[in-house]
Amino acid sequence: MANKLSVLLVEDEENLHDALKLNLELEGYEITSAYDGNQALQKVEQEYFDLIIMDVMLPGVDGISVTESIRLQNNEVPILILSAKNSSADRVFGLKKGADDYLTKPFNLEELLLRVQKLIEKNKKMQDKDFIGDNYSFGKNHVDFRAQEIT
Repeated sequence: MANKLSVLLVEDEENLHDALKLNLELEGYEITSAYDGNQALQKVEQEYFDLIIMDVMLPGVDGISVTESIRLQNNEVPILILSAKNSSADRVFGLKKGADDYLTKPFNLEELLLRVQKLIEKNKKMQDKDFIGDNYSFGKNHVDFRAQEIT
């Protein structure tokens, strides 16, 4: 059986957090929870995630600052901001600071789940393209990176 995809859910509103967690788990995701910005930063340092769902208005460090911190660590995990801050300036600011997507509250659950799926799929495809492997062939040429030979 394949490993479940892991999602860090950063949301301080308990009812919304619990509903999101339940629905994401029903879709087959493994959920790790953080309820403030500091917890989110700690968890990102300790674990690998396939995606982060990030609220903006959090206790302690806000979600935009957390997103910016994650990007400054050269961590390219997809980040979907889920926020009540819904002006175009807020959305643009979140995207400029490193978010891959920005969805405003209230939101459609089906749309959120689809965005989560698409962001993870896109990231996996990008990772696969970046990985060449031990051997690479082009034309009549063959490179064995492990043996450090070119033929």
